[in-house]
Amino acid sequence: MPESRASHLSAVFALAAIAFIWAGGFPATKFCINAGLSVGAILSLRFAIGSAGLGVMLILLGVPIHRRDAMDGLWLGLVLAALFWLQTDGLRFTTTSKSAFITGLYVLFTPMVALLVGDRLRLSHGLGALVALLGLALLVREPGLARGGWNRGDTETLLTAVLCGFHIVMTSHFSRRSSGWVLAFMQVAVTGAISLVITLALPAPFGFQGAGPALARGDTWVALIFMGVLATTLAFYVQSTFQARMGATESAVIFSSEPVWTAALAVSGWVPGIREHLSPIQLAGGGLILAANLVAELGPRLLRRVFPLETEETIG
Repeated sequence: MPESRASHLSAVFALAAIAFIWAGGFPATKFCINAGLSVGAILSLRFAIGSAGLGVMLILLGVPIHRRDAMDGLWLGLVLAALFWLQTDGLRFTTTSKSAFITGLYVLFTPMVALLVGDRLRLSHGLGALVALLGLALLVREPGLARGGWNRGDTETLLTAVLCGFHIVMTSHFSRRSSGWVLAFMQVAVTGAISLVITLALPAPFGFQGAGPALARGDTWVALIFMGVLATTLAFYVQSTFQARMGATESAVIFSSEPVWTAALAVSGWVPGIREHLSPIQLAGGGLILAANLVAELGPRLLRRVFPLETEETIG
């Protein structure tokens, strides 16, 4: 296998693994909310753990922090802080599965943002994004409820999806010129610092007040450590490093499998206190999202076999 193809394939598997880990972050966050932690407390602790983990790795590996790398990470951190506050607060009002599905709409917003900054969009990736969007529409809608079951949390989560599109595109560009370790550390540290300042300034019950009983529970710390170490330290390093090997839209389509894994975890009941149900239509939507990944990844190969003399089509 040629080196470039092997490199791309390893990036696909790495980002797919991160999508699975991030899927676990939704029920873990919901668990912490149910345990009594505020949004600010959750984010401050999660990103403090993540910053510590990435900081230790920077020191052990002797990674230098250059000004451009730090500035790129700062910009990513500002976007990341906004999207995580919106997403986490939205989880107070909506279900775990629905939050993940709406967040997954970044598969639509990412190519829009990418086109705005002059990126080229492969036809297969655009088709994959459309298939994923259809799947997400089936997953989100709840017939019989007012406004289809749409609420404040869903609106906040939709804004999260827009910001995710910007974050994915920015990461794809910055990761080609800056150190993945520095990008990961800076954006996580910036998000943690912003979260801490905001949380300290908020009155009860939105700050750290009343967090004692929840933090005295071992299962709360299991959820926080999972989010801090795996869903933050590991995930953001992998994203900041491997996204350099593929386009923003392709990355978004791979990440679109995240809500399917989240739904599986929520339905399974493996996370204490979280047991949700999906209708057959919603399950069909999940199947379409998985199909979107196949369209994006296998589409170009199938087209080359059918039309061996044709060059790969692009848009933009």
